[in-house]
Amino acid sequence: MKSYEWQSDFAKTHIAEGEVKGEAKGEAKSVLLVLDARGLSVPDSVRERVTGCTDTDQLERWVRRAAVIDRAEQLFD
Repeated sequence: MKSYEWQSDFAKTHIAEGEVKGEAKGEAKSVLLVLDARGLSVPDSVRERVTGCTDTDQLERWVRRAAVIDRAEQLFD
């Protein structure tokens, strides 16, 4: 069964925006999971900045940094 393909530019734009937001949400979750797995305490200010970020490239950089930093606050250095 073939799924419906949206034709309007409006629908395509909003679907694409939703996909980007979903990807960013997943990347943010990954950052926080890495910090948690490493036993690092995550202050609310760090958690809010990570979950509020929609730049997937930035979030990917933070995932990598989360693997090597000693404190969650160093994520943004």
